[in-house]
Amino acid sequence: MSDIKKLTEKLIEFRDQRDWAQFHNPKDLAIALNIESGELLEAYLWKNAEDANVNKVKEELADVFAYAFLLADKYQFDVYDIVAEKVERNGKKYPIEKAKGTAKKYDEL
Repeated sequence: MSDIKKLTEKLIEFRDQRDWAQFHNPKDLAIALNIESGELLEAYLWKNAEDANVNKVKEELADVFAYAFLLADKYQFDVYDIVAEKVERNGKKYPIEKAKGTAKKYDEL
């Protein structure tokens, strides 16, 4: 069993012990993911990246991962597979010879 699957099962156990599954529909999980992403951004607001509170970043990043894993579970997505597929698609959109060293979007390369 993958580490991601183990973490997802741990999150589901935590959720189910509190009877929170009723609140964890895909829409609300996506909203919660967005909110936690915003809280992650807040750790950097008005600061240089190196001045961000690392513990705050870690805490908010854990929340982002948690909601992302729960949302993936709702759709029975394998997190490894969907990320690997996305990296492969991005490799075609951003070929090394065109994208290396630039932050341009694929349609600007």
